[in-house]
Amino acid sequence: MATETVSVATRPRTAATQPRRKRRRVGPGKPIPYGRALGPILLLAIWALASATGVLDPRKLSAPWTVAGTFADLIEAGTLQEHVLASLERAVFGFLIGAVAGLALALLAGTSRIGEALIDGPMRIKLAIPTIGLIPLLILWLGINEGFKITIIAVAVAVYMYVQVHAGLTGIDQRYVELAQVQNYSRWEFVRHVVFPGALPGVFVGLRLSVTASWLILITVEQINALSGVGYMMTQAQEYAQTDIIIVGLVIYGVFGFLSDALVRIAERRVLGWRRTLTN
Repeated sequence: MATETVSVATRPRTAATQPRRKRRRVGPGKPIPYGRALGPILLLAIWALASATGVLDPRKLSAPWTVAGTFADLIEAGTLQEHVLASLERAVFGFLIGAVAGLALALLAGTSRIGEALIDGPMRIKLAIPTIGLIPLLILWLGINEGFKITIIAVAVAVYMYVQVHAGLTGIDQRYVELAQVQNYSRWEFVRHVVFPGALPGVFVGLRLSVTASWLILITVEQINALSGVGYMMTQAQEYAQTDIIIVGLVIYGVFGFLSDALVRIAERRVLGWRRTLTN
């Protein structure tokens, strides 16, 4: 009987002989060491090049080396330290008061129907009203003093903190709530094992937004009848067209904002290390 020969080329490929398809990468990839510093370095290089070539008028924007010299002179005179300490005091006190108030209000509204009915509406209304729009009213109530400046920062921080934490609480999976009921958790056990872990991501998002908000509002309030602070220093420099001092103030605000956000990020990675995201 004739044997049927099958060509190797016509044999069906098995899983072992099929070429392996290259897996397409859809995520952002591995993190770049000191990647967030690349953008500021690039901007600094463009700024220096434009200043050196005369593209930028020094009367409109001082060169980086001029700003660096002014920075050193202000430190040597002790002026910069005085204004920075005043700004830090306002930002820190306003942030702490606002963060605690926003967190407490979110917990009350997120864990109680009565609390949500009483608190959520006014907080949503405040979210729609720019915080800067409250400045005239708060000036009438509190006057133009340190209490007014800290209060306006705290109000902005409290709203951002409330919105994010409340969203985290209301977004907890209902199955966990039902499991807690099956396990006959007490109120404290429910808060400890369900509410607190479920709210942590929202807490850290709220902290990051609140830190940013505290610096943004600080810039505004320090330009309203202030006698110290980085914003006051910049306002005085504006009157004499000293762009180098204005840039020094902007750099200080930017550095403090960047560092405070970085600290919150570090704490978030440590506390929420179990959560996998695209960036870790």
